[in-house]
Amino acid sequence: MTTTRIAVVTGAARGIGAGVAKRLAADGFAVAVIDLDQAACKPVVEEIEAAGGRALAVGADVSDEQSVQAAVDRIVSVLGEPTVVVNNAGIIRDNLLFKMTPADWDGVMNVHLRGSFLMTRAVQGYMTKAGWGRIVNLSSTSALGNKGQANYAAAKAGIQGFTKTLALELGKFGVTANAIAPGFIETEMTAETARRIGMGFEEFKAAAATGIPVARTGKPEDIAHAVSFFAGEGAGFVSGQVLYVAGGPKA
Repeated sequence: MTTTRIAVVTGAARGIGAGVAKRLAADGFAVAVIDLDQAACKPVVEEIEAAGGRALAVGADVSDEQSVQAAVDRIVSVLGEPTVVVNNAGIIRDNLLFKMTPADWDGVMNVHLRGSFLMTRAVQGYMTKAGWGRIVNLSSTSALGNKGQANYAAAKAGIQGFTKTLALELGKFGVTANAIAPGFIETEMTAETARRIGMGFEEFKAAAATGIPVARTGKPEDIAHAVSFFAGEGAGFVSGQVLYVAGGPKA
């Protein structure tokens, strides 16, 4: 990489997003660390800077068009024009269908799907201008269906269709688009799921690991490694793919 490229990672204050931001910084990217609360991004930025990297904390609601545009404008003015975007921001509002409210449905759709659309649309012009770009969207094994997650499963399946269409539209500009579908990853989100079903997190992880061929649950670093591959120079002939990072052949 002759010049420093700029990467945008949403939902990067914690969990998978934080792991991805730190990995991309280690790979040599300047990283915009985006989350709803800008202050929550600061520990990640400080860790990147302490390791000799360059990062910027940005507060933004990815489901709001003006907020996304303002965030991207700030990134451009402070770091430069972004050519990598990792759409990771997400929420869960789990419930069985008959208990799920329209607000539960809309909230999940807005953050995952609308957020990915708005952020990608806001940065794709910089990628096409540069003749190089990498879009990595976070799907999930839940895209294949998961009880109590009709909203989340639909959003994560939608991410896959969105990704494949971006690959078709943007490929001629040197831009690739790929999705990563994590299995069980140890984050605050999975800890929240454990709390919801009344189980301790360690017990929850142990139970999950029994069904995973590699006999362990995943960590944010596992996803960050896959993002690093998709975002790299060498992945220019890989586009429109969904990579299941789930510890085995079945999600």
